[in-house]
Amino acid sequence: MGHVPLYDLFSADYDRFVNWQERLAYELPFIEQQLAACGARRLLDAACGTGIHAIALAQRGYDVTGADLSAGMVEQARRNSTAVGCDVHFVVAGFGELAAKKGNDFDVLLCLGNSLPHVLTTEALHTTLTDFAAALRPGGLLLVQNRNFDAVMHDRARWMGPQSHREGDREWLFIRFYDFNPDGSLTFNVITLRRDGEGEWTQQAEATALRPLLHAELCEAIAAAGFGDVACYGDMTGAPFDPKTSGNLIITARKT
Repeated sequence: MGHVPLYDLFSADYDRFVNWQERLAYELPFIEQQLAACGARRLLDAACGTGIHAIALAQRGYDVTGADLSAGMVEQARRNSTAVGCDVHFVVAGFGELAAKKGNDFDVLLCLGNSLPHVLTTEALHTTLTDFAAALRPGGLLLVQNRNFDAVMHDRARWMGPQSHREGDREWLFIRFYDFNPDGSLTFNVITLRRDGEGEWTQQAEATALRPLLHAELCEAIAAAGFGDVACYGDMTGAPFDPKTSGNLIITARKT
């Protein structure tokens, strides 16, 4: 996967955009249930962003490495880790180079936050997934969290819910939406609005390409990359996946 400038530019505001307290409370029980089922100790958080998942898991006793293609995100992750006195190793590394940079004996590889759809071609997806497999020990667990693009593409669901954040008299609004492109790809747009007090709003718009990975396609690609025991869920409670109604597609698989 090539460089994605949106995330370097968005790194300073990303932790304002996400309600981490709420998100971790919702997601960590399912994640830890999956980790416990495979006796996990060493974790690789691929596309770790600002490192909040990695830090939270390290605080729960796991040996965690975080990797992200965005140097800006990794810098913010390191600041976040230092701020809470947590020992997480963060490295700038993208999909396709994880095993070469960080080794091949992780118990679990996490790819959360709709990161995998940034891989835009079939060939790059295979390279990415075989790299995931190469980073894992035999029997190691892969856990992927994507949006349910079966529903997005069927419903032409362009808009995502706006997010807001306030610090004192400073205010942020984040607006996200897709453009549906003729070649079947998506353009993911993020508009950030900021103001101080009652001052004028400033605006920043960024965009990046996504490949809307469908359930059947992704399961087939994961199996072809050397994984078995592929299971699909519709959210981080472990609900069954429904291609028409689920908000997310969560996939777990074991390296064969």
